[in-house]
Amino acid sequence: MTATMQAPAPAGRDEPRARLRRLALVASKGTLDGAYPPLILAATAASLGWEVGIFFTFYGLDIVHRKRHRTLKVAPLGNPAMPVPVPSLLGALPGMTAAATAMMKGWMRRARLPDVAQFLAMARESGTKLFACSTTMGVMGVKASDLLPGVDIAGATAFLDFAADADVSLFV
Repeated sequence: MTATMQAPAPAGRDEPRARLRRLALVASKGTLDGAYPPLILAATAASLGWEVGIFFTFYGLDIVHRKRHRTLKVAPLGNPAMPVPVPSLLGALPGMTAAATAMMKGWMRRARLPDVAQFLAMARESGTKLFACSTTMGVMGVKASDLLPGVDIAGATAFLDFAADADVSLFV
């Protein structure tokens, strides 16, 4: 008599997991503070062995733009999430965007987090799929040569095919 034993199914599931978990992210913000959440989530999921894809659309396309990804900024004007309360009028003063950007970069360095370029390199090394929205590229005049190496151009249909099989889908 031969006995077989299977790992218990995760709570709420009937069968053991037969495939990798999948994370589908949409990144639509092209600011420094908007770039970190999808990159941190992607790096974390990839480190857990998940399959990850990020769809960069509208201003989020700047995150994978060859020239712009190193110059992302934090806008203090109308940003209620600023940790130092800045009245909206002061946020409009010259130099406030540079000050807010420098402050955030300092926080990231002190927290020993990679910068955006390093996160993107980690994403590519981990096999994270980076999708540049073809519609946004057309609207904003972005060429394939403007994108970082390792970024695929995809339309909404292609990303939706990827996201349809995702365990977690987030618009960040």
